Amino acid sequence: MTTTEIYLIAMAIIFTLPYVIWRVGRTDYYAPLVVVQIIVGILLGPGVLGKMFPGYYSLVFSAPVVQSLNGIAWWAVMIFVWVAGIELDLKKAWAHRRESSITAGLALGTPLVFGCLAATGLLMYEGWVGPRGTYWQFVMGVGMACAVTALPILILLMEKLAILRQPIGQRILRYASLDDIAIWGVLALILMDWQRVGKQAVFLTAFAGIGYAFRKLMLWLPERDRWYAGLVWLIVCSFGADWSGLHFMVGAFLAGAIMDSGWFNQAHMDLLRHHVLLVMMPVFFLSTGLRTNWTVGGEAVFVAAGVLLVASVGGKLIGTHIAGKLLKWAPGESSIIGWLLQTKALIMIIFSNILLDKGIITSETFTALLLMAIASTMLTVPVVSPRLQRLKEIIFRST
Repeated sequence: MTTTEIYLIAMAIIFTLPYVIWRVGRTDYYAPLVVVQIIVGILLGPGVLGKMFPGYYSLVFSAPVVQSLNGIAWWAVMIFVWVAGIELDLKKAWAHRRESSITAGLALGTPLVFGCLAATGLLMYEGWVGPRGTYWQFVMGVGMACAVTALPILILLMEKLAILRQPIGQRILRYASLDDIAIWGVLALILMDWQRVGKQAVFLTAFAGIGYAFRKLMLWLPERDRWYAGLVWLIVCSFGADWSGLHFMVGAFLAGAIMDSGWFNQAHMDLLRHHVLLVMMPVFFLSTGLRTNWTVGGEAVFVAAGVLLVASVGGKLIGTHIAGKLLKWAPGESSIIGWLLQTKALIMIIFSNILLDKGIITSETFTALLLMAIASTMLTVPVVSPRLQRLKEIIFRST
């Protein structure tokens, strides 16, 4: 068979298998389609399918096919992160800055500390730190992976729970938005290459100057032209970030973060996110699964994933409970907010992909983080849904 034919077989598997499992198995309550796609990506990777059927795996996922899939995956995740940056609403966060800063700070800081402690424990064993990672980069990177809130997936889950446009949903978006800024800021610090700091200074200076001019241009353009201009801006920022030694996804987030969601029709933005998830992101999930590895030992990877899950979920819940005490929230409110903010999925997977690309973590650490992200996301709706049913009045609390 030609490379094109094998590529199409791979694409057919990517789009068919997860959908059939999701639809026939009716997994939506505890495992939305995106989660099923991630799990299937792991199963199709070298750690499972590659060991069970090495001949078939090497045929379908040969180097030319994987390279083609990666091209789609890179573009998909660039758009996805760009949209996440656009959807940050800092104006609302500023209007409620005391409540937002206290909650966001504790919801990020507590799991960060717990995750750093867990990462320090992993340092006692070989096989977790990447070949180009220092100890501080590894500890901070894994700790921040435990602290991440996946804003785009959080939006999807809150839509499913019918609270996205309610006051509690908007509050949670403010907290997650502030945490997103901190997460990408810390990632930029972790990736700082002191031998290329001059290039990075040039990029950040150019980004600030050109970004100011770009905002002026966007105000002048009609909406239909803003989409095209925004995509060009996305490509330029991603290239500049990668050229400077950061990562193209850091540039993608920055490109969206300085844009205002009010420049676009919200319905169109929702459709774009939906279509990217439908048409392109399944390829990213598959390419993510192809990077999983179990050579340290399957048991060790699962144990590490369990420890990281406890650090992540426990840290979020403790942080939001402290915030609830300080801000005098109603009983049960901090628990609901904490469980929603601990949702990981895509952004943490993107974050971990960057750490793996830069050699800060190994594929074993990446696999443990990936398993942790899947488990945390699958826990969210089954835990939150019955609590919302019992505490319906909390949904309408604006502060």
